[in-house]
Amino acid sequence: MQRSESPRSSSSDENIAGGQVTPPERNATPPLSSIRRGCATRMPTQHGDFRAICYADLSAGVEHLVLVAGDLRAAASPLVRVHSECATGDIFGSRRCDCGPQLQRGLREIAAAGCGALVYLRGHEGRGIGLGAKLEAYALQDAGRDTLDANLDLGHPVDARSYDAAAAMLLDLGVASVRLMTNNPDKCDALEELGVRVSERVPCVVEADPENARYLRTKQERMGHLLGLPDL
Repeated sequence: MQRSESPRSSSSDENIAGGQVTPPERNATPPLSSIRRGCATRMPTQHGDFRAICYADLSAGVEHLVLVAGDLRAAASPLVRVHSECATGDIFGSRRCDCGPQLQRGLREIAAAGCGALVYLRGHEGRGIGLGAKLEAYALQDAGRDTLDANLDLGHPVDARSYDAAAAMLLDLGVASVRLMTNNPDKCDALEELGVRVSERVPCVVEADPENARYLRTKQERMGHLLGLPDL
C-alpha cells in the first residue's frame, strides 16, 4: 500500500517555504498484506554475519532486502538503518553522495551492536525518481543547480520515496520500536506515523568529500537533515 504522498514528495512551490521543504501529510499504518516474506539465508559480510531476508513489495513490484543481526525480538528497540537504494553510491562508490559510506557505517554499527537490522529499500534510486532521471539531475547539478532544484527542474518531486514497505517489513519481523540510524527527522516521522515507534534517532553522519559538500549542505539547509555542518 502506497501513501497518497510520501515525505517531501510534492514538487509544488507550496511545499517549499523559507528555503526548506515542508513534508505533506502521510497515511496510516500499511497492511502487512502489502508485502510477502521470501527466502532467508545467512549472509557473511566484512562487518559480520547477517541473516538476509527478501521481501516482495506487492504494490511497487520490487524486492527489498532486510539484513538482520541477532534476535530482533530480544531487544525492546533494536538499532535499525532504513537505507534507500543508490546504485551509484552503494555499488560504484560515487562520491557525489554519502550513500555508500552510510550503508557501510550502518552495517558496521548494527553488527557491533549484536542486534539490529538494515532495511534496504529498492525503487528509491535518486530519492525515488529512478536511475536515468538521477543522472539527468546530476547533469543539471554540474551546470550549477542543487540537488533539490535539479529534481524540480526536471518535473520530478523533491523526494518521491515511500516508507510503507519499510514499516510493514519491520512489523512483520516483530519490531514495533527502533533506534533509527538517520540524519533525516522526516524519516523518523514517517515511520512513527506508519506504526513503528522511533525511541531514539542515532546520527549516521559520514565524512564529507569535496565532491559532495554542496549536496550535503543542500540536504542540511533546504531539506532539514541534521548533519552538523558549520554555517557559512
